[in-house]
Amino acid sequence: MTAEGFLEGRRLQMARGVLLQCIMGGYPAAKYYGSDDGDLALVAEPSQIHRLPWSDEPRALAICDAVELDGTPSGLSSRGQLKAVIARYAERGLAPVVATELEFFVFAANSDPSQPFQPPLGKDGRREMGHSAFSVSSNNGLRPFFNEVYRCMAALGLPRDTFMHEMGVSQFEINLLHGDPLLLADQTFLFKHLLKEVALKYGLTVVCMAKPLAHTPGSSMHIHQSLVEVGSRRNVFSDEQGRATDTFHHFIGGLQACLADFTALFAPNVNSYQRLCHPYASPNNACWSEDNRAAGLRIPASAPVARRVENRLPGADANPYLAIAASLAAGLYGIERQIAPTPAIQGEFEVPEHLSLPCTLHAALERLKRSGLARELFGREFIEGYIATKTLELSDFFDEITPWERRVLAAQA
Repeated sequence: MTAEGFLEGRRLQMARGVLLQCIMGGYPAAKYYGSDDGDLALVAEPSQIHRLPWSDEPRALAICDAVELDGTPSGLSSRGQLKAVIARYAERGLAPVVATELEFFVFAANSDPSQPFQPPLGKDGRREMGHSAFSVSSNNGLRPFFNEVYRCMAALGLPRDTFMHEMGVSQFEINLLHGDPLLLADQTFLFKHLLKEVALKYGLTVVCMAKPLAHTPGSSMHIHQSLVEVGSRRNVFSDEQGRATDTFHHFIGGLQACLADFTALFAPNVNSYQRLCHPYASPNNACWSEDNRAAGLRIPASAPVARRVENRLPGADANPYLAIAASLAAGLYGIERQIAPTPAIQGEFEVPEHLSLPCTLHAALERLKRSGLARELFGREFIEGYIATKTLELSDFFDEITPWERRVLAAQA
């Protein structure tokens, strides 16, 4: 839209079906978004209108809510789903506090998707070999890129906590500061968009796939969650003596009860399960533990005022609005029904069958199809439309024969 049209308040409309567009570009059957495929309106969030600091020509981006033409929120909008969950907490006098940790890879330009990604050439003319995890060295030559990332983050008002080199080859992580869940989802979305745009200026490729490299850790989007009282801002996960409360345990119980049904919301792509089926630091389970990274639900070591639950299931490829909405909705479900969690686990452990999660996209979608709970919490229209879209994507994946199949199976009798 032109700046003039935007400032005049001209309404921007878009077909409802676009909210169910597949990642390949197609759409499920029209019955999932209305057979007439009518319009909805995009209403800009006033606090999320930004000049784009990386653009050579003046451009701006506005994060919008999808609203039906009668003014009601669209049931197909993931941002709308998150706002609805936050409102349900507010009815109980509670406000969620969330932080996200986003991991990503920075690769050299990759014009041929049939070829593996490679790290950029470093200042010494070599490509990183995976020896730089948590290192202070910087011979990867990425300082100009990251300086531009920091500058653009400041221009967009994105506060950052820590940046670090992660375990993978040319893999990095950012911790965004905790705050309002909707704001954190907006910031996570903006940061991912910023990364890719700045990378293009430097001839690089930023990848937020869950598992872009074999034999290398995948990329997560861990979600840290706590609850405070509206007004006092007291963390209701801790009592006056600093002990864990029933609300804290019921929140965990709700996550344990819902994670299997919601796995496809946290792990939305075929590649998501490449990360989860290699479980080091990517646990595909609903166990919980005090400071154990093998558990899907980890309680980080902290003072009572900062007691929180870390959901380690979502990958970097997850929709931040939907992943945060699903995690908070699960916790609220446990609070409302006072669901007790299983005992905490410590050290090495075997995952009980009832706490294991789907390990393929097909299995996760089948579980979501059977879930009355998902339809209760997110609405029939959203869940059935989401399943239809993801089923099309899965079918498209199965229409291709992978290099592994040609290499390994072609010679079989």
